[in-house]
Amino acid sequence: MAIDFVIRNARMAGLTEPTDIAFDTGRIAAIAPRFVCDAPHHDAGGRFACAGLIETHIHLDKAGIISRCNLCTGTLAEAISETSRAKAAFTEEDVYVRAAAVVEKAILNGTTRLRTFVEIDPRVGFRSFEAIKHLKADYISLIDIEICAFAQEGLTNDPGTEAMLEQALKAGADLVGGCPYTDPEPAEHIRCIFDLAMRNDVAVDFHLDFDLDPAGSNLPVVIAETVARRYQGRVSVGHVTKLSALPPEELEPIGRRLAEAGIALTVLPSTDLFLTGRNATHLVPRGVTPAHRLAALGVVTTISTNNVLNPFTPFGDVNLLRMANLYANVAQIGTADGLDGVFAMITTQAATLLGRKGYDIAIGSAADIVLFDAPSAADAVATIAPASAGWKNGRRSFLRPRPQLFLALQLHFSFEMSSSSGRLMGASPA
Repeated sequence: MAIDFVIRNARMAGLTEPTDIAFDTGRIAAIAPRFVCDAPHHDAGGRFACAGLIETHIHLDKAGIISRCNLCTGTLAEAISETSRAKAAFTEEDVYVRAAAVVEKAILNGTTRLRTFVEIDPRVGFRSFEAIKHLKADYISLIDIEICAFAQEGLTNDPGTEAMLEQALKAGADLVGGCPYTDPEPAEHIRCIFDLAMRNDVAVDFHLDFDLDPAGSNLPVVIAETVARRYQGRVSVGHVTKLSALPPEELEPIGRRLAEAGIALTVLPSTDLFLTGRNATHLVPRGVTPAHRLAALGVVTTISTNNVLNPFTPFGDVNLLRMANLYANVAQIGTADGLDGVFAMITTQAATLLGRKGYDIAIGSAADIVLFDAPSAADAVATIAPASAGWKNGRRSFLRPRPQLFLALQLHFSFEMSSSSGRLMGASPA
């Protein structure tokens, strides 16, 4: 076999000792300790390797607009109205520049694939869509981008939007997304989105049930339409914060119905924390759906960033490990097994939601690999470990050397932080 490159001394899930990962023409050709060859190499130094992080739900088109908006109440209604006002002035170049800044940060934080919603309606036209299409093509060597043509502000109440979504699907959008809670006819909105999806043979992704009132859920309609149309495995829902307001005995049967219908669910901890529970004066609810409990029922669950520096989420650095860590804090998950499950929500489970097969570090898979400065997946989540290097289809995509300290004084005790164990090693008097 012809080996192009080798990552040496990497830690992987399921292996007790560091191993080497060899590439051949953009694919993984061998995984073995002390692999013998003279190809160029990178020493992972015991860092944890995975096939990269996956954003299943992000809005590149409206990132970085917080300075253009008036944030007063911090409510969902305000976020939608302020963004609607701002996007009327979007230009293709403006969207591209803001989105590219977010994509580059995501890559440097270890993301190798993402799904972005792009709003398409009479106010913004196709300007954002065209910008993100160009971005997708320009960054294809570093990251895979899916475009979801998205009706943020409704369908039945927004003449022209449905036809525009159809046009976008024929012009390169990968799937279609709806937002029933902004439409006066949510059930009809859901049916229209499914009709669009079926006519164009694409997947569906809904923003759904984004409040903390258990009543009035549109989830039963989505489940019923999914089953009736035999769309199992091609439907995703995001937010669904109503589920966080349910006791376990009510959550469990809904979780089982989601699993049976093959509907995946994404929680968006930063946005859901920021926008929900605004009426509470004390004991403010967290408003984040317990994805780990749904995962235990067989639901494909993921964690994602959603928004960055806009009225929906006026902060963010596109670091999926930070988002996973935030979810673990909110959900009070601290065991190694629990944190492994959280890590799966930004990797293997996320790949399943996107319908991606072969996502793994395995012989024959694409050589998409990211190294994190931690000994394991659980440690990576617990410490928000920085990504140190990445490869996409066998080509280096980024490199972030570990920062160095320059002390003026000798330490009283000397030590070495071992990335292979995650513990302080070799402590001895100086």
